[in-house]
Amino acid sequence: MMENNNLNIEAVENEAIAEAAEEEVTHEQTLKLMSPMQMVIRRFFRSKLSIIGLVMVVSLFLFCWVGPLFYQVSPTEIDKDGKTEYTTKWVEYEDENGNIQGFYQVIETQLTDNMLSEPSGKHPLGTDKTGKDVLARLMNGGKISLTISFMAVFIVTFLGIIFGGLAGYFGGVVDNVIMRICDILMCLPGFPILLIVGTIIDGLREGGMAMFDYQYKIYWLMGFLTLISWSGTARLVRGQILSLREQEYMVAAEAMGYSTGRKIFKHLVPNVMPQLIVSMTLSLGSMILYEASLSYLGLGAPEQYAAWGTMINAAKDPDILSNYFNVWGPPGICIIIAVLGFNFVGDGLRDALDPKMRR
Repeated sequence: MMENNNLNIEAVENEAIAEAAEEEVTHEQTLKLMSPMQMVIRRFFRSKLSIIGLVMVVSLFLFCWVGPLFYQVSPTEIDKDGKTEYTTKWVEYEDENGNIQGFYQVIETQLTDNMLSEPSGKHPLGTDKTGKDVLARLMNGGKISLTISFMAVFIVTFLGIIFGGLAGYFGGVVDNVIMRICDILMCLPGFPILLIVGTIIDGLREGGMAMFDYQYKIYWLMGFLTLISWSGTARLVRGQILSLREQEYMVAAEAMGYSTGRKIFKHLVPNVMPQLIVSMTLSLGSMILYEASLSYLGLGAPEQYAAWGTMINAAKDPDILSNYFNVWGPPGICIIIAVLGFNFVGDGLRDALDPKMRR
């Protein structure tokens, strides 16, 4: 009887051990099947701020690119359904006794353009001082602002990878020359130089050069901004490559006789990409602010193409600033959402790509 009980206990213990071993194997298989990209995505979506930032960015893109498919109003079309304005005028006259009399005369004026109308069913955000639909201009302005900012960030990153990769890999004279150029660029005051460049572009346009037409002015200015802004990215790439070029896989690549270009752009730069992605995401917010500031100062997209900064420029009029929040408020809110959204996403990517980060 005792032997049977011992056998049953051993059988139960063996079964429990087998189940535990099976669970451990399954757990190990799950860990093995999860790729590094899946780990990054998992850590990214654990952060509430990352999700909020992603929702803000996606919402802006849907608003600017998908919104016009449903709200088909031209951002450059002026609403000719003008409103009626009533004004009063004091009129004086002399009566038969020689006394001066007067009365208020009501003057009715039918406006041609529907300027500064209140939000309505026809114009959900009203119209601006020229009679154009604010909502349609807000969508179109978002396209301009976001497109210019993305183009600028990609060009800055491209130049930073090229010069930073060369400086970090070759070192010596090449490193010294590129780093001294970076030092000079980092000393340049960005906004004052952009104001000077804007004045030069105006002079060239007045001289008859069509390529410097007013509608392309913001592209020229942002292009010049990228030429003086790549130094930070180059320093980041250089610092990473200096530490990576001594790794074992680079020694193996040297032994295999790979070309310099292949070693830099196939083995070194891909290992710097996580840091570059974070840097690009955080830089997008700064570029949007740069573009908005230039447009607000009148150096950006012309009024009829209205970037967000150009729309806020209307707030220079004290009457619009005080009484027509629907004209300048929405673009300001969109800029805040864009900058916060990209910064939140950048912070989330930085934490997700850091292998030492535990949440």
